[in-house]
Amino acid sequence: MKMTFTTIDWQNNSAIILDQTRLPAEEKYVKILDYREMAEAIKQLKVRGAPAIGIAAAFGVCLGANEIVTTNSKEFKKQLNIIFKSLAKTRPTAVNLFWALRRMIAVVEANHNCLPRELKMLLIKEALAIFEEDKIICAKMSELGASLINDGDIILTHCNAGALATGGIGTAIGAIVTAFQQGKKIKVFADETRPLLQGARLTMWELKKAGLTATLICDNMAGYVMKQGLVNCVMLGADRIAANGDIANKIGTYALAVLANHHHIPFYVIAPTTTFDLSVACGEEIPIEQRSPDEITNYLGKQIAPPQIDVYNPAFDITPHHLITAIVTENKICYPPFQFVKKNQKQKNSLT
Repeated sequence: MKMTFTTIDWQNNSAIILDQTRLPAEEKYVKILDYREMAEAIKQLKVRGAPAIGIAAAFGVCLGANEIVTTNSKEFKKQLNIIFKSLAKTRPTAVNLFWALRRMIAVVEANHNCLPRELKMLLIKEALAIFEEDKIICAKMSELGASLINDGDIILTHCNAGALATGGIGTAIGAIVTAFQQGKKIKVFADETRPLLQGARLTMWELKKAGLTATLICDNMAGYVMKQGLVNCVMLGADRIAANGDIANKIGTYALAVLANHHHIPFYVIAPTTTFDLSVACGEEIPIEQRSPDEITNYLGKQIAPPQIDVYNPAFDITPHHLITAIVTENKICYPPFQFVKKNQKQKNSLT
């Protein structure tokens, strides 16, 4: 797929992001010059989606490193540690953030004898490697995911798991677009994805650009659409996957999984191996980000709920593995029973 927009990039020692809070009305690119700006951009969802957050965090480390003015290696690492901690606090659920930061930390640890100016160059090299690897991973995932899509299928997706969420073609939307480019006649239903409408604002914007036939529905219409027989499968991404196959994904995913199970509709998760967190045994151990009440009580600058009320606003929910038909990575399609292990351990669902 030839991209007609750029989600994130690195140019002349600065990061460039497409401000996703302005979509679909305005395609505005923002230059990020400071790691604090990058941290805020991640918090405010100007850049979002698990793989893209990881790339943004890596670029944020580079921005912060470039700000450090010292020739003393010990002092450089001390200040760099502050930057790592600041970026790590931005969003707790998407594990790609921490995976990318660990890779950047590993560069510093492996080159402890290097001078600060050399470390700065090595950090940029690693961040760009993370970026380029994600493009390749997305392409591989999309090919495998597309193999699950039949000619004539109508696919329901949730939130945004496309190019806007990654450095490449995307995860679930990448698979859908790839199937479309293969000549399969497919259609898509996209949930609006309350409260921030990533499905309406972002996924529909992407699908329209790709030329797909797509229909927007409210979140609470999904069950009725399934009952009418209008959906052949559900396909979406994930922000963290536990060792037993439980997933954390945008709030509303669990409800879709229950509905799909009731209506005997395949429920596919497409996510890179960087989204797996094998240190957590199950979904209940995954931290769930709680976001501002204003996201629910206000809409487009207008107050839509009474003041001073209690609001519960988790950004993600947990879908148990028994509701998932298959998990697609860049390496393989994994089927139940899910019990993911590291590559040096031999088991059916290893990550190789």
